[in-house]
Amino acid sequence: MGLPSGFESDHFYSKKVGDLHYRGLAIYSGKTPVHEVASIMAKEKVSCLFIGDPDISGFVTDITLRDQVLAKNKSPSIKVEEIMDRRIFSIDKNAYLYEALILMFQSKSRYLLVKEGNEYMGWLSRNKILTEQYQGPFIFIQSVKQAIDMEELAQKWRIVPQIVHQLIERGVRASIVNQIITTVSDAITLRVIENTIRELGDPPAKFVFFVLGSEGRGEQTLKTDQDNAIIYEDKANEQRELVRAYFLEFAERVSSALDSIGIVFCQGGFMAKNPKWTHSLSHWKRNYESWIQDSGPETTMKYSTFFDCRAIYGEFILLDELKGFMDIQLQHPTEKFFLNLGVNALQYEPPLTFLKRNIKTFDIDGEAHFNIKKTMTPIVDLARVFALKHRIFETNTGKRIEELKKIGVFTEKEARELNHAYYYLMAMRLEKQALQIIEKGQKPVNYVAVNQLTKVQMVTLIEIFKVIKEFQLKIKLEFTKNIF
Repeated sequence: MGLPSGFESDHFYSKKVGDLHYRGLAIYSGKTPVHEVASIMAKEKVSCLFIGDPDISGFVTDITLRDQVLAKNKSPSIKVEEIMDRRIFSIDKNAYLYEALILMFQSKSRYLLVKEGNEYMGWLSRNKILTEQYQGPFIFIQSVKQAIDMEELAQKWRIVPQIVHQLIERGVRASIVNQIITTVSDAITLRVIENTIRELGDPPAKFVFFVLGSEGRGEQTLKTDQDNAIIYEDKANEQRELVRAYFLEFAERVSSALDSIGIVFCQGGFMAKNPKWTHSLSHWKRNYESWIQDSGPETTMKYSTFFDCRAIYGEFILLDELKGFMDIQLQHPTEKFFLNLGVNALQYEPPLTFLKRNIKTFDIDGEAHFNIKKTMTPIVDLARVFALKHRIFETNTGKRIEELKKIGVFTEKEARELNHAYYYLMAMRLEKQALQIIEKGQKPVNYVAVNQLTKVQMVTLIEIFKVIKEFQLKIKLEFTKNIF
């Protein structure tokens, strides 16, 4: 299967929601009979109506009428509020179109309200944006969501390196490329989960499937593996074994399917198929309490990835409750928790020689290389430790830095330096990995050969490494009280 056409439409990434013509907003009472709502939709030739009295509390679509009225043989005279969808999603008119599409894919919503400040201005459909985007990567994501079996999903995953290469070559920001890879990975995982539930039958308890590490941060590259876990609701004693057995079998099937597609098993075992990472909510609360209140250096290093978690399927409220509990714990942590996080953020030093004029390297088959992933790790760790210290629960590194700038932890200049450093390294990492797959037919790695770098790249990297060293000093002062 070749690369989808139309990737040349770079202007899509600079277009904002407000640049698109969105529909005006008419709000109808929740007491309106369903047959009147259907009549209005037919007359207005729209597939969606918003409901409220007067504040918007839900919406109804063609699919809602089909699934909630016709399929269930309900009376067309019932009030629309009885069958409306209450999951409202909105986006600011100054947001980019690609952000609107990512929100739609992640929330499984086909419609977004458009806001200006605190006021709703209108609404957009997914089809409207996709029409604007023509045949770009978001059409590709839509095709992933419609894939039927494992082989088709595997074919889609094999196309991703070509898409990444095209986007990086055209100067699309690395943060956007990260989000596209992550959204494709999410879409594949969701399809696998849906297929697995169809095979196993409905779950015996509410649950949430969440992702960790780079996927949890929305920063996936082409060398990616599975990092995921499951929280299920607490059940009475007599049901616990049944519930646990279901979810362990479920997790085994999901992980095996993802591995066969090309999203491989995590070597460290941080997967829901590992019984350690599929548990009840109360058990997960005990985990986080232990990590925060009784942490040692080894524990902090091992489990810091669990502070970069993001829900992708199920009852998101379960992870929200866990994060609420984590918030309480972070208000009264032991002193050693942040000390250990700070020490952990200093484990990897930028590969600079003593005089800071060259890059430290190691040999692979006679060629000098450096590890670009480990070079980026200090920025990830830095953003995480400061975010947790100030109880900021964004997981994306760039967004963490932005939030920390807003509260004055980083100056405007510091935030800009960190962002530039991180995403320059990310773009280089993505480009090298894509070329390894496309040109050499090799599995992607996180090593970069120094002799393949231009003089400009070498100089830029050395300056970036100096910036990272300076920020590590900030960690030493703030968290370890040590300048040496």
